[in-house]
Amino acid sequence: MARYVFITGGVVSSLGKGLASAALGALLQARGFSVRLRKLDPYLNVDPGTMSPFEHGEVFVTDDGAETDLDLGHYERFTGVAARNTDSVSSGRIYSRVLEKERRGDYLGKTIQVIPHVTNEIKDFLRIGADEVDFMLCEIGGTVGDIEGLPFFEAIRQFAQDRPRGECIFMHLTLLPWLAASGELKTKPTQHSVKELRSIGIAPDILVCRSEKLIPQKEREKLALFCNVRPDSVIAAYDLKSIYEAPLAYHREGLDQAVLDAFNISPAPRPNLTRWEDVHDRILNPEGEVRIAIVGKYTQLEDAYKSIAEALTHGGMANRVKVRIEWVDAELFERGDAAASLEGFHAILVPGGFGERGTEGKIKAAEYARTRKIPYLGICLGMQMAVIEAARHLAGLPEAGSEEFDHEAGKKRFTPVVYHLKEWVQGNHTVARRLDDNKGGTMRLGAYTAHLAEGSKVAQIYGTTVIEERHRHRYEVDLTYRAALEAKGMKFSGMSPDGRLPEIIEVEDHPWFIGVQFHPELKSKPFDPHPLFKDFVRAAKEVSRLV
Repeated sequence: MARYVFITGGVVSSLGKGLASAALGALLQARGFSVRLRKLDPYLNVDPGTMSPFEHGEVFVTDDGAETDLDLGHYERFTGVAARNTDSVSSGRIYSRVLEKERRGDYLGKTIQVIPHVTNEIKDFLRIGADEVDFMLCEIGGTVGDIEGLPFFEAIRQFAQDRPRGECIFMHLTLLPWLAASGELKTKPTQHSVKELRSIGIAPDILVCRSEKLIPQKEREKLALFCNVRPDSVIAAYDLKSIYEAPLAYHREGLDQAVLDAFNISPAPRPNLTRWEDVHDRILNPEGEVRIAIVGKYTQLEDAYKSIAEALTHGGMANRVKVRIEWVDAELFERGDAAASLEGFHAILVPGGFGERGTEGKIKAAEYARTRKIPYLGICLGMQMAVIEAARHLAGLPEAGSEEFDHEAGKKRFTPVVYHLKEWVQGNHTVARRLDDNKGGTMRLGAYTAHLAEGSKVAQIYGTTVIEERHRHRYEVDLTYRAALEAKGMKFSGMSPDGRLPEIIEVEDHPWFIGVQFHPELKSKPFDPHPLFKDFVRAAKEVSRLV
């Protein structure tokens, strides 16, 4: 049975619980243990799938088609363990299950209450897969004291009480603010946060303290005394140049040892940190730099494209170069010349998105990359915009557009080169969707197989002709125009197994121009960069040498 580590946060949000959880998972793996990480979010949305990227950042998608919090991306990138539908849950999902059971009569007429019905549902979720791994790391979203998080805190308190002694511990992440006026680190907010946690029946075993300044031994001892933890269980978490330094930094602070001590695991297996030492070396010692423009519509919030930014970093590590990412608002091109904004970049990436806003700017970015022979990677909507651009300027379809934009306007304005996908094959059954279906969870989601054309550029990059990648979209490129586009040099080099759905396009007579309908960034890791991002950065590196 798994040992459970519950990770909570206090004082303020956005302290890095997800990163701390992921780094701890990587360290436990380095000591030979198997791990799984989970996120419990207090918001009432069933999942983040319908939330604006400005509101919540990117939506991470698992192989089995779950739309989840972006922290699951951290978990996968640091541990290499593929996340599942059972690794993310929200209050909305929990309450939906409880209400479904009540409607079916499963509770036999009892009055439905937060305790025990909601907390029992949360505990049932925590038990899933408990016999599969050595450690289950469960991060509770939000901050101690938030009213919406109370059912989760009560559930993990009960869960720890239900299990045999020594099978659950609590790790609390807080902030030690630095007051410049007095020149002091203040421990009082952490003390109050722990007091709040203890008031609901949870006593932390380990304190992880974020700080801009070095935490003196005296302050550590003070925290240990007033928060009732061992002095060697007060762990400092300092700001880092790269998130990929976190496993080594937390190891130096003794986080993994503190966790093993809390579980009375002795003697502790020695860690093998070779993987992370290599990652750290590649991050800190690049042998060059490339400038890559990400032309998107959510550029005001970098977390909206978190996995793409990290995948580019991984590609840079593989090529021993620093990737300097610059965010370019696609809407700017709609009011001016794309060349003025894209001049000087070594490569251009156009990511996914929804809705018409900014799409004409993305089309201009694809045209600029195609005509100037600049490496281009189009992802999801970025592939569709590249196809529309080629249809307009190469295939004689000046009104080429997407049914998505016609649907928004309520009238036909374009020749629909991209259409709403109404039916597709998933596994052994057919999935049907309508335009008026609910928005949440109705897209083509999760891992699908694609077959690559022999001799194509993507087949060379992947080193195989059969791949599996994750999707999140509801519109597809129409094969009606395939012959016209291929006659002008845009090849459909990746297709679904039944040959009905385009997965990849590439432009001939171009150093590197590829569009993919899926999201390759979701499977990239620092120690195992995705082949497309690795080769995309290589192409950018070649351009940088010619400048």
